[in-house]
Amino acid sequence: MKSVLLIGMGMFGQTLGEKLLDMGVEVMIVDRNEDVINSLAPKYTGALIANCMNVDNLQELDIPSYDACVVAIGDDFQSSLEITSVLKDLGAKHIVSKASTDIQRKFLLRIGADEVVYPIKDAAEKLAVKLNSKRVFDYFELDDETSVMEIAVPASWVGKKLVDANPRKYGLNILAFKKGNKIGDAPTATTIFEVGAHMLVFGNTKQILTFTNKSDKLK
Repeated sequence: MKSVLLIGMGMFGQTLGEKLLDMGVEVMIVDRNEDVINSLAPKYTGALIANCMNVDNLQELDIPSYDACVVAIGDDFQSSLEITSVLKDLGAKHIVSKASTDIQRKFLLRIGADEVVYPIKDAAEKLAVKLNSKRVFDYFELDDETSVMEIAVPASWVGKKLVDANPRKYGLNILAFKKGNKIGDAPTATTIFEVGAHMLVFGNTKQILTFTNKSDKLK
């Protein structure tokens, strides 16, 4: 079972913590707000009221014993920076730090973070993509140019075999089909497009979005 040290229990920290618990991960939470820790402690493997700017407090947590350490502080970048640095010095295996800007990301990576996340930026970009096309139902960016998206099957493709629709002509690589909450096996050339199904596709972000915006006109 994996273990995670989660520092900072604001909205992002609490949401992340809940998801980790749902997946069976052991989570140790730390925050300097006594009321927050007291309300959340019963749910978690461990909980500590502490100011992690204090090196002694972090040393007591046996940092190398955790599979990952997450610095989820959002309102004090200086604290986030210093805590990330101390975690690195104490032998953290993998550090994930929260950032709000590209400049913060650069500093966090330079000081010792292995990974930096942008919760607000990521949520905004995801919403922008969904608003841009009513046929995009979910979206995961792999890099600046490549994504995995859940998109609707064009009405004109229903009943056709995958090989006949030739989605690669539009820059789409279909990873799987989804109907309701169920994801099917990897498709083959003879897989038939069904009514109400969604496609999980991989490819260039711009090409996928261009396709979704024109898919109603496909024949």
